[in-house]
Amino acid sequence: MRELTPQVLGLVARRFRDFDAAEDAVQEASIAAVMQWPRAGVPDNPRAWLTQVAFRKMADRIRSESARRRRETEAGEEAARVSETGVDAAPLEDDALVLLFMCCHPALTPSSAIALTLRAVGGLTTAEIASAFLVPEATMAQRISRAKQTIKASGIPFQMPNAEERGARLRSLLHVLYLIFNEGYTATSGPYLRRADLSKQGIRLTRMALRLQPDNTEIAGLLALMLLTDARRSARTGPNDELIPLAQQDRALWDREQIADGVALLSAALPKGSVGPYQLQAAIAAVHDEAERPEDTDWAQILALYELLKRMSDNPMVILNHAIAAAMVHGPREGLSLLDALKEDRRIAEHYRMDAVRAHLLEMAGDSQAAARYYRAAAGKTVNLPERNYLLMQAARLGTMITELDKVP
Repeated sequence: MRELTPQVLGLVARRFRDFDAAEDAVQEASIAAVMQWPRAGVPDNPRAWLTQVAFRKMADRIRSESARRRRETEAGEEAARVSETGVDAAPLEDDALVLLFMCCHPALTPSSAIALTLRAVGGLTTAEIASAFLVPEATMAQRISRAKQTIKASGIPFQMPNAEERGARLRSLLHVLYLIFNEGYTATSGPYLRRADLSKQGIRLTRMALRLQPDNTEIAGLLALMLLTDARRSARTGPNDELIPLAQQDRALWDREQIADGVALLSAALPKGSVGPYQLQAAIAAVHDEAERPEDTDWAQILALYELLKRMSDNPMVILNHAIAAAMVHGPREGLSLLDALKEDRRIAEHYRMDAVRAHLLEMAGDSQAAARYYRAAAGKTVNLPERNYLLMQAARLGTMITELDKVP
């Protein structure tokens, strides 16, 4: 159902040019399927079945609206023309891609685009999305409703954007998919380090986007990045969901098949043309994944890749990670010097990761007292419980070490 729903929704929205009503019609068709298919069996062409039912629901809706009676004949004829052959011949995959572009339109805020994408294309219920982001269902319903109203008010046509628009919208689309995956990989808040359902949705939706645009190297790069990063999932937490940093993970738990898939995707994408930021991030993840032991990591190569990435993006997280790589190659003082350049950047100056990275580099430099102070500061700024516990444990560990050193005569 989750695979078919965006295809059917895309087709219905394109035919009737009313996204909100189309979503309701497809939802009603899905409910009918859930009720009938277990008794009568899954039809030979379930997509055609869903489409026909959704078209009938749309026709019924239009007939019931007196202000739109002039469209009754047109709607009835459109519904009557639909047959299994006609549905199969329709460009449903193109419709699904248009639906993705529409949900990730630059007119929407990132939070609205994420919610709408998970609802319309991901097939999640409003309650499931609300639960994932730890907000009340009513709040999430309002967010999704506002997103749909924004699309309606903007007059965005349901059609494939032209080449120029596609470039701008593709950046938004990839960014939204990236945010969905990241929220699943490391939750912004809550009692768990990650939310596997969101990570899986990010990977599934990106696979779908690549299937619809197989020659797009940045979509391939983003999917490779997700696979290479998610491959470490089982090793990232202990039995009580405690965070285990990369250097301490049991690499035997890494998913080698998933790593191979990610590397293959990246290897196929890199020679095809210009290299984008997602491909570079995937290359960095691949270097980490291909090291059998932490000490085997080719930090010089990672540093060089971050140098390239910095030229493409002024993302402060890239600069932060570049500082870590520089510290691993040239020593912690070099990394700390690079961190100082971010002090005035409002986007990250008060982010917990700034303090956490500084604490790590100070510990590398031998300044345990300052490191403990910054670990505690970072813990006070994060609302993800496993991350906070990890940072507090690091501060406590260093505090114990300092106490023990003070006892030495």
